[in-house]
Amino acid sequence: MTVMQTTENDKHDNARHSTVRRFVPLLVVLAGLAGGYALGLHQYLSLDFLSESREMLRGYVAENPILAPLGFALLYALAVAFSFPAASILTLFAGFLFGWLLGGALVAVAATAGASAVFLAARGALSGALTRKIGGRVSRMAKGFEEDAFNYLLVLRLAPVFPFWVVNIAPALFNVRLRTYATATFLGILPGTFAYAYLGHGLDSVLVAAAEAGRAVTLGDLVTPQLTLAFAALALTAAIPVVVKKLRRSPDA
Repeated sequence: MTVMQTTENDKHDNARHSTVRRFVPLLVVLAGLAGGYALGLHQYLSLDFLSESREMLRGYVAENPILAPLGFALLYALAVAFSFPAASILTLFAGFLFGWLLGGALVAVAATAGASAVFLAARGALSGALTRKIGGRVSRMAKGFEEDAFNYLLVLRLAPVFPFWVVNIAPALFNVRLRTYATATFLGILPGTFAYAYLGHGLDSVLVAAAEAGRAVTLGDLVTPQLTLAFAALALTAAIPVVVKKLRRSPDA
């Protein structure tokens, strides 16, 4: 084997190892999600579990005023990082256990940290994948997202139209900066976070009423049409800067 052939083989090996390393964080996320479901952890992320365990959980929080909120924040960040679809339920837990103010603050910080972790994992594996494979109008849309990522993300965060985990990963396709991603995520989730934490703060009477009626509590018992309209209004407000910016760039303007 010649020196040139050896060099080429080394380059191929390095490229292959580099590709594997890029996908390791994303594989860890997927493995964590699968492992969590295999262990049945999703059974504890439900209103039924909260209803059955509310006195025990409140007692633990009362006995551990520092460890309990820190442990909850860590649990929330891990749930988001491993893409467990339980953000709304856990936010209700936060309001129920810690009150709407502290609970909302814990969720905002933990959700941003967890979302940033899964974003970095996805960006390492998927960075540039979209722009290499598409062109035309979709490519221009990707460019527009990159140029105005903050407002795009703000709109997506304010309006819970798409699942939280989808919005966590999607920006990884568009080379969004981590600082922009984290800031837009933190600010964008604040209204919804505190709204759900407030719902959780008044959840006890709903749980008791459902238990007396012999039925399980669902999110539909808590989320009113007025709350949904409020989220839509927030999203429309956040979209105004994006629309104005597009109109200013229009050649006919």
